[in-house]
Amino acid sequence: MTRYEYQAEKWNGEKVKGTVDANSVMQVRVKVKNMGYKFLSAREVTSKSTKSAAIQSLSLKEKIDFTQTFLTLNKAGLPIIESLIFIEKNGASRQVRMLAQEIKKQIIAGYTLSDTISKYPNLFGHVYIGLAKAGEDSGEIDKTFERLIELLQKQGNIKGKLISALSYPVFVVVLAIAVVLCMLMFIFPAFKDMFDQQGKALPAITQFCIDSGEFLKDKWFFIPIGLVVIIFTVMYLLRWEPSKRVIDQWVLKVPLFSDLVKAAAFSNFLTVLQIAYDAGIPIIECLYLARTTLSNTLMHDSIKISIKKMQAGAHLSDSLKASNLFPKMILFMVSTGEQSGRLGELLIQSVKHIDQQLDLIIDTLGKMIEPILLIFIGAIVCFLALSLYLPLFQSYSV
Repeated sequence: MTRYEYQAEKWNGEKVKGTVDANSVMQVRVKVKNMGYKFLSAREVTSKSTKSAAIQSLSLKEKIDFTQTFLTLNKAGLPIIESLIFIEKNGASRQVRMLAQEIKKQIIAGYTLSDTISKYPNLFGHVYIGLAKAGEDSGEIDKTFERLIELLQKQGNIKGKLISALSYPVFVVVLAIAVVLCMLMFIFPAFKDMFDQQGKALPAITQFCIDSGEFLKDKWFFIPIGLVVIIFTVMYLLRWEPSKRVIDQWVLKVPLFSDLVKAAAFSNFLTVLQIAYDAGIPIIECLYLARTTLSNTLMHDSIKISIKKMQAGAHLSDSLKASNLFPKMILFMVSTGEQSGRLGELLIQSVKHIDQQLDLIIDTLGKMIEPILLIFIGAIVCFLALSLYLPLFQSYSV
């Protein structure tokens, strides 16, 4: 991919600049449009101005470490340059130290902190950039970075909950596949001579297991090749827009799992909406920022309807209702907040409510997965046992 520098326009006419990685100007246009901006122009960035390309990505932990350290030093009264020099020398990781070095160079060259951060959308994300700019414009950079840390930690907590909910079933399935492969490659071939001595045709499932075991034992290299092909195919399908749209649509139809996906998405969306609103960002831009947290394409597209309603003059609650996504409780609290002038407070309550729902869904999913896994393991054991013992039962019946 090539790095392009784009110029765009916000809904209120304000000009913005940034950089994105893309294969063509047309792809830049699409990415800028997905950010909620009006595309104006783009140009390829020369190699001299892309020294930061060595910083490939920042993990969530690295972003938290950078933000927390910068906030602590800034609160202690250190100038921005000195704070960045400290992080450059003492950062928790090489990526963080390189990032601090690049930001320091840009600020020394005359750029503001928010302008510098906005040059790295692939590292920070548009929510981080938008909040940092709002904090710098309002003179509340410390408070803004506290909000960013809160947001990053919240995202980390949600990610941790999802991983903990899915790690056990994934481990069990991987272990079951490993056991089946070992049985096919080593156990069934050992019984082959005994079965041949019976001089009878083997049951179909037994013959299938023996043939599969012999094939895998002779062509064992197909196993890692097959795993690599499967992994890359799944990754490609999850990134390719047509297939991703189909998968996202299917995910929202699976019972309980769809509730998990929606609750996690709502939690991130409402948290960003609340933090951006408290930071003084106009409500339409708050929706733009919150929309970037939605990875599900159908949910992402549905928020476009809400944004158009807001631009037409509708209230936030009516705009969110038009998307047909949000639970009635969330819509009711947002509407109450608008009518009472306590929208920020009611958004906080909405986040707490959806977080409780997310915890409940994860607990329910965990309880449901256990019996499903027992049935799955039982079916595998039953299949392998029948494959081994059916030939013996045939010999005894004669």
